[in-house]
Amino acid sequence: MRNKKTWIVIYFISLIIIGSLGYYTIGGSDWTLLDSLYMTIITLASVGYGEVHVLDNYGKIWSILLIIFGVTGIGALFRTINEEFIQSKRFWKKKMKKTISKLRNHHIICGYGRMGAVIAKELKEKNQNFLIIENNEKKVEEIIDKGMLCLQGDATSDDTLLSANIDKASGVAVVLDTDQDNLFVTMTIKTKYPDIFLLSRCAKEDNQSKLIRAGANKVINPYISGGHRMAEILIKPQVEDSISVISPKNSKMNLTIDEISLYGVDKYDGVTIKESGIRDKFGVSVVGIMDDKGKSTINPSSDELLSSNQTIILIGNVERMDKFKEQLP
Repeated sequence: MRNKKTWIVIYFISLIIIGSLGYYTIGGSDWTLLDSLYMTIITLASVGYGEVHVLDNYGKIWSILLIIFGVTGIGALFRTINEEFIQSKRFWKKKMKKTISKLRNHHIICGYGRMGAVIAKELKEKNQNFLIIENNEKKVEEIIDKGMLCLQGDATSDDTLLSANIDKASGVAVVLDTDQDNLFVTMTIKTKYPDIFLLSRCAKEDNQSKLIRAGANKVINPYISGGHRMAEILIKPQVEDSISVISPKNSKMNLTIDEISLYGVDKYDGVTIKESGIRDKFGVSVVGIMDDKGKSTINPSSDELLSSNQTIILIGNVERMDKFKEQLP
């Protein structure tokens, strides 16, 4: 490719030199070398500034030849640039596949719609390892441009799932555009990888039970979850203010808020928040609970029962939060 570009540069330099000498020879004593060079440049560039001197038939023929050879050279230049662009994309895709093949304990997002984009943004901000499976070529380019890992393909394909290292992933979020697609992908993944944690999105409340029966560990309806959250904020706005104050962006207090899934954590299944000892042992507080149907409880009492189908919202010191996570299976 580099040799090809070198030859194109040599071609244009030679064309300018030969063109200038041709005008200088044809034009006679009225043409200086500068006039000849100028006429060659404006002819090749097709800027239409007009003739430096009146051209005879030989001069016109010479101009026609220059334009033909110039257009040919420009065509070759554009072809070379296009080939280089394609090779560059292939190189980055090959490099990306190599990076993906080394992923472990990562998250997989199936679909890059509005919700998929939000999930990806959150995971990126929290420095989590993840990749996106997306079939739409334009969306794939958008994902790559944002510096995120992406596999172009069908999430129900064995090859795509294997390429995504799904057997080494910590979880999958299925957030395609329709409930039907989410149901099909959920069934496909859970049939082949029954032990993986799978979170699915649904738009219609009636489809939640279907997705759970298909194998989804948790189903989120953004409209119901959003409605519950807005209702809680209306009832207890001070809780929302408190959470905002101690968000991860407020680094001065060295506090963080995090969501922890209790799926597979047997020691917290069927015990109260007080009995779990989460606050006493680790110094972090449970400020919210969300079940697999999207129902949330803000600022639960210490007598609230925990179960493996819940996600708890914790607030505490960053170091203590890390220690709590370390003891989870």
